[in-house]
Amino acid sequence: MLYHSTHKKVFGVSLQDAVVKGLADDKGLFMPDQIKQLPHSFFETIETLSFQEIAYVVADAFFGEDVDANSLKRIVAEAFDFDIPLVSVDESCYSLELFHGPTLAFKDVGARFMSRLLAYFIQKKSQTDVKVLVATSGDTGSAVANGFLGVPGIQVYVLYPKGLVSAIQEAQFTTLGQNITALEVDGTFDDCQRLVKSAFMDVELNERLNLTSANSINVARFLPQAFYYFYAYAQLKAIGKADNMVVAVPSGNFGNITAGLFAKRMGLPIKRFIAANNRNDIFLNYLNTGNYEPRKSVSTIANAMDVGDPSNFARILDLYDGSHDAIKYDISGFAYTDEQIARTIRAGLQNHHYLLDPHGACAYQALKDGLSSNEVGVFLETAHPAKFKETVEKIIDTKVFVPAKLQAFMDGQKSTVPINSDFESFKTFLKTV
Repeated sequence: MLYHSTHKKVFGVSLQDAVVKGLADDKGLFMPDQIKQLPHSFFETIETLSFQEIAYVVADAFFGEDVDANSLKRIVAEAFDFDIPLVSVDESCYSLELFHGPTLAFKDVGARFMSRLLAYFIQKKSQTDVKVLVATSGDTGSAVANGFLGVPGIQVYVLYPKGLVSAIQEAQFTTLGQNITALEVDGTFDDCQRLVKSAFMDVELNERLNLTSANSINVARFLPQAFYYFYAYAQLKAIGKADNMVVAVPSGNFGNITAGLFAKRMGLPIKRFIAANNRNDIFLNYLNTGNYEPRKSVSTIANAMDVGDPSNFARILDLYDGSHDAIKYDISGFAYTDEQIARTIRAGLQNHHYLLDPHGACAYQALKDGLSSNEVGVFLETAHPAKFKETVEKIIDTKVFVPAKLQAFMDGQKSTVPINSDFESFKTFLKTV
C-alpha cells in the first residue's frame, strides 16, 4: 500500500519508507492512500476471536501487502502477549482497560507493534544506528522506551517536559539505560514535540543521521491503535450489547481517536465518537466554531492530554477532506477542569467501586454527559491509576495499590540529560551522539 502526505506534496511512498522516515519530506504526516473495508463475514464471527486474532486481521488490511504473512503473525504475537478486558462500570458504560501491557498504558499497543515492524524493515534494509526520537507528555515515552529496549541497531531518545510527568511515568523511561536516553527538557510537551519535528525538518541532521519518530505521527504507532476498537466491539457483541456503540476517547495528540476513525472507515459499526478534553480544549473549540486555533498548553492533572497543538488533527482533516460538518457528524466533544475530573474520580469509586485515572475520568464523564438512552458507551481507560499515584491519592484520600511491575521501575536509578527548549542546543546534542 502506498502513502501520501497530509500536506499533499508527497505521494507514492511505500510503507517501509513511511515507517522508517516517520515524517514526510514536505513535513506532513503520512496517510494510506486507501482504507480497506473488512468483509462482512469478519464481523459476523468477531466475538469468537481473541485480541491477537483480531489484531492480525486488521493489521493484514493495513500492512499485508508489504509484510509477509508469517512475519506479520510473528510481529502481532510478540507485540500482544496481554489481553484488554472490557469491564462494566455502570448500566450503560463500559471501560476498555488498555493498561494491561508492560508499562500499564494504552500506548504499549502501538509502541510494541511499531518496534517490531521497524526492526523488520531495518533488517530488510540492512540499516544500523537508527535514532528514534519521541516526545512525551507521559505514557508515550515509557511505552516506546520499553518497546524498543534492547532492540539491536536502534537508539531511542525520549524528550519529556521537566517536572510535568508523574514520578512513575518518569521512572519508566529514565531508569532503563542500554539503548534508551532520556532528555529532560526545560519546557512543555509542545516544546518537546517542536524539537522533534524541527529535527526532522533539518537538512543537515537528516543527511548525517538515520532519524525516525515513535510518536503517533508515525503510521506504525497510531494505526495499530485501531485494533482494540474492534476488540471492544467483539466483547460487546458477545454479551448482546453491540448496537449503537459510542466510544469516548481521552484526547491529547489525537492519535488514539484518529485510529478509531480509521476503524469506523474499515466497517466497524461504531455509531459515533466523543473526544474528551481537559482544559486544553483546542479541538472542542474547533467543533464549536470551525476554527482551529493552537495555543500554548496548560498543565492539568490529566497531564498526558496537555497538548496545545495536536499533530494528528492534520490526519482528521485529511480523512474528512477538511469538512467541518462531516467531522462534527462523527465526533462530539466535552472539556473538563481539574476539579471536575477529581469529582468524577471520587464518584466512580464511591458509586461504582471503580478507580479511574484522570484521563479515563475525562472519557467516562464525557459518556455520562453525552450518551443517549438507546446507546451503549465504551470509554478508553488508557492508564492504570497507580501511574498517577500522588494525584489520585489526594483526590480519594486513600492509598493506591502499585502493581509490582510499576514498583520495579521506581526502584531503578534515574539517569537523564538536561537540555533547554532551544533547537540549536538539541541539534548540537544529536550531532555528538
